[in-house]
Amino acid sequence: MMKIQRTLLSSAILLAFHPAIHAQTASTTAAAGAQPQQVVVTASPFRNSESDQILTPAKVLAGDELRDKVGSSIGETLSQELGVSASAFGAGASRPIIRGMEGSRVKMLENGMATSDVSGLSNDHAVASEGAVAHQIEILRGPAALLYGSGAIGGLVNVVNERIPTELEARPTGQVETRYSTVDNGRNVSGTADTSVGQHVALHVDGNWRETNDYKIPDTRVLGDASTAMDRLPHSDTRERNVGIGGSWIDDWGYAGISASHLTNLYGIPSDEGSRIDQKQDRYDFDSLVKKPLTGFEAFRFKAGYTDYRHAELGEDGPEVLFNNRSLETRAELTHAPVAGLHGTFGFQTENTHFSALSAEGGADTVPLTHSKSAAAFLVEEANAGPVKLSGGLRYESVDREPVGNRKRTFDLTSGSFGAAWPFMPGYSAGATLSYAQRAPAIEELYSGGPHDATATFDIGNPDFAKETSRNIELSLQKTTGLLRWKANVYRNNVDNFIYGRISDDLVDEEGNPGGEFRTRTFEQAAAHIRGAEAELTWNQTGAGWNGRLFADSSRGKLDAGGNLPLQPADRVGASVGYREGAWRGGLSLVHARGQDRLAASETTATPGYNQLDANLSYTQRVAGTDVTWFLLAKNLLNEDIRLSTSVLKDIAPLPGRNIVVGVRTKF
Repeated sequence: MMKIQRTLLSSAILLAFHPAIHAQTASTTAAAGAQPQQVVVTASPFRNSESDQILTPAKVLAGDELRDKVGSSIGETLSQELGVSASAFGAGASRPIIRGMEGSRVKMLENGMATSDVSGLSNDHAVASEGAVAHQIEILRGPAALLYGSGAIGGLVNVVNERIPTELEARPTGQVETRYSTVDNGRNVSGTADTSVGQHVALHVDGNWRETNDYKIPDTRVLGDASTAMDRLPHSDTRERNVGIGGSWIDDWGYAGISASHLTNLYGIPSDEGSRIDQKQDRYDFDSLVKKPLTGFEAFRFKAGYTDYRHAELGEDGPEVLFNNRSLETRAELTHAPVAGLHGTFGFQTENTHFSALSAEGGADTVPLTHSKSAAAFLVEEANAGPVKLSGGLRYESVDREPVGNRKRTFDLTSGSFGAAWPFMPGYSAGATLSYAQRAPAIEELYSGGPHDATATFDIGNPDFAKETSRNIELSLQKTTGLLRWKANVYRNNVDNFIYGRISDDLVDEEGNPGGEFRTRTFEQAAAHIRGAEAELTWNQTGAGWNGRLFADSSRGKLDAGGNLPLQPADRVGASVGYREGAWRGGLSLVHARGQDRLAASETTATPGYNQLDANLSYTQRVAGTDVTWFLLAKNLLNEDIRLSTSVLKDIAPLPGRNIVVGVRTKF
């Protein structure tokens, strides 16, 4: 295995630096007329291209790269991006973890608005957004993240499905894809379509259907226990339906549109208890943009979204806990033209939610019905000081938490971020970012007081918690032009009053009395810090011919008083090599994760290292005026027993074994 890893790493290094390959690739790219791909980051206030995001480190998954990586969850889709890992709670629920930050510290958006699900509360809750119908998925950190919430200390992930069209199509466009996966007998059909009616009306429709059985695992279910050897992981099946429609009126002055979507998602939880989660969400959105509304202003944008989310945690005898979250969010943004060298966006955001996690059996409620209100004002600006590019943001937010049967809490939050990037020579840049962010404790962190069946824990919050305060510094160095590009980042995040869950071995029943089947999970607060480093080198990522990538990332999360934070990601290094020519495209990638033995006080077992080898191959042909792509994906080719240190179920629920995915995609 180490021989294979060394071979791949050596190939990628030769690919990046061998002059003969450099000449061949440059010649092939020029002959093909390839142009650098300009991917616009929609979550950026200035809608810059991905390559411009020096002060707000960004990654945008789009096109073939997104289609190759898309999985049954957003966490799985993003799990091999730089600085990103996944919580991995079975096939149905996996949420992104950015630089060791998880839960509500990583904000999940859909088209720039909160998903308003409850995935931040616990890792067994799926993100209510679908990557299979996404146009692109954005990962964003830095000053621009302040537009979307003070609590986004770790960053944000924005799933862009363009459900509300912003442009008129000259003809009907879209794509339909179907795929089959061997590891879980998975069947998936997804599609999107856009068209125009007359000179001003744009319409959109998308849908996704997915069904998978329990997936195959390489060896044993329980780590190191030969008696638990089995072919498939029980309760790892999924069944999802998602449909969305939208329409816009588009004119010279801008656009205004609405959309509606419905999601149903039934998936298993591969815990010892074998729970299932029946998830449903109805979502309605409005989006509008007015160009040059006033003298000196470039655009005014107003958005509103209403979400009715609910899910039931099902046991053998039916529902045990019922989760509900009704949310109304509004956003207003005004972008001003450059004034005295400053170019920026300011605006206001409100959110009104009613959340509860109530017992369906008449026992103790996990979280009481709680009404939350927030109102925020924000400002993000950029400027040039000679060759140095500056970027900064400020946000003030007031948050009210008002539960039934407990005391109301109010938090006043102030956050700010400032960065500078210096292009010290053509194509090279050095940067630094300082940020200060405050986060209000989440509802479950304040008011939990009941059983959570899917995780087999009895959760205990603390209504006296103080707000969380984070101070972060990040230094970066990168090369942004040419076939060979690279970047390196180092960071440190000091957090006062960091909130985390400590799971003990004390067993209680559904009322919290000793002697039951639930382990207690007590939310606690202490000073902590997270530090890390990451680097990535890419070769010819957009042109024809050979391409390659090398990356490595590492983070450490510790309590200042001593001890590690729970569920910290493992150190990783990865390499990939690919080739594009005409109708053919293929590639091979290897990710090696080291063993993770930096355990928190509540953790008992180290996570072994692993090597994940993946491959892809596709062929595109023109048929009746449409592009038809036949593709083959291979995941975990070595059939390794992969367990993630960031997963609560790492000891009893390995990731899927060897998986071959075949499919066809038609783009018109």
